[in-house]
Amino acid sequence: MRRRVVPRGLRTRLVVAFVLVSALSALTTAALTFRQARAAILDRAQDSAVHDLRTQVDSLAPDLPASPEDADLRALVLQLDRANGARGWRTAAAFRGGAPVAVAAPAPALPARLRATGGTARGAVAQRFHHDGTPWLAIALPVTRAEEPSRPSGLVVYASFSLASQSRDVDTLVSAARAGVVPVVILSAVPALLAARRVLRPVRRLRSAAEDMAAGALDTRITVVGDDELADLGRTFNTMAATLQTDAATLRSMEAKARRFAADVSHELRTPLAAMTAVTGVLDADAAAGDLRPETAEALELVADETRRLGRMVEDLMEISRFDAGAAALHLDEIDVGELVGKTLGLRHWQDRVAVDVPTGLRARVDPRRVDVVLANLVGNALRHGGPSVPVRVRAGAVGDALVLTVTDEGPGIPENVLPHVFDRFTKGDASRTRSEGSGLGLAIAAENARLHGGTLTAANAPGGGAVFTLTLPRDPA
Repeated sequence: MRRRVVPRGLRTRLVVAFVLVSALSALTTAALTFRQARAAILDRAQDSAVHDLRTQVDSLAPDLPASPEDADLRALVLQLDRANGARGWRTAAAFRGGAPVAVAAPAPALPARLRATGGTARGAVAQRFHHDGTPWLAIALPVTRAEEPSRPSGLVVYASFSLASQSRDVDTLVSAARAGVVPVVILSAVPALLAARRVLRPVRRLRSAAEDMAAGALDTRITVVGDDELADLGRTFNTMAATLQTDAATLRSMEAKARRFAADVSHELRTPLAAMTAVTGVLDADAAAGDLRPETAEALELVADETRRLGRMVEDLMEISRFDAGAAALHLDEIDVGELVGKTLGLRHWQDRVAVDVPTGLRARVDPRRVDVVLANLVGNALRHGGPSVPVRVRAGAVGDALVLTVTDEGPGIPENVLPHVFDRFTKGDASRTRSEGSGLGLAIAAENARLHGGTLTAANAPGGGAVFTLTLPRDPA
């Protein structure tokens, strides 16, 4: 596994960037300073050497050789070597076109380019070179006659000396520059930390405010200071928060009104529905006794079915209203799961159409009425959508501290576009059927009952076909 090399924290990245910029600036400044100082040291040594050599040559002007005689050149070189002082130069002399003549101990050979240009130059020519790893400076000084200063005499004096002392000075500059860069880089971390803290303070406030809003505190605002980009971001955040708070308040008000309306309508419908149910019950008795004509009995059966369906829808709406109002309560009791499943199927005369697989003695502490509602919804859906000839199975078992109930069928399954919304309110598996026995609230109520227990209800399609609903409840909820 590859590890991240780039630091992730914004503060760390700001400090690293600040330190890198400081280090680059310090190194650039040190490099430029070193270059200028090195050039100044070497140029000063060169100018001083040229001046000293010219002074010595001028002091010997009356006795300068006028012809390329070796004896005369040797005498000149000998005098110049004796006058070298602390510089320790090695001198040589030559007439134009001749080889340089030297009398002192062997010195580094003069650079060929210096010898080639020295005889034709009108002024002093200098060249730096290395010999045995040591820097040297060689000078070629054309000599002119006092009586004809503008006309070269053809005599060229050469001098070369070691720049070791100047090289040591340059090395000292390098060490000083290197030593100066390290404290600058270290000290730059202090203003970097201060700058990062100042820059990130509004970001931290913004993050804290965003976390508060995510927790539901929509009245959160941040204090905006300054006119920079971060201040603009803070003002934008405050505007967004105010808009969200207003919209949320509007939505909550509309939702509360809708819940209240549904609850009021459901409550108001119960009384006339009760009367209608009683009347249809009496008429059903007459129809059963043969006191009604066939057409009237058929119409009565249709009215009775619709009345019962409307009654179930009203009960579902009232149950949803209780969940929305937070008024739904659990009445826990320790029950035998097998007995509960048997009662649920028996009350609805489904026991012959559903296969049950529940271990003997499986017990759980649940609300029996609510679990009955969940099972009735799941099994009823499986029987309706799976078809009367398609087997439906109910299985139960303990998985750790949880009770797991599954209801499966071998029907066509749940359409893929419906599966993510199967527990939404008023969702039906077949959208083409505008009227069906269900209200579209059964699975939503089942999911709410599962959550009320602290459990879950999930839906999926089996690999071999058919729908699988899985109810998971804690066996002993706290």
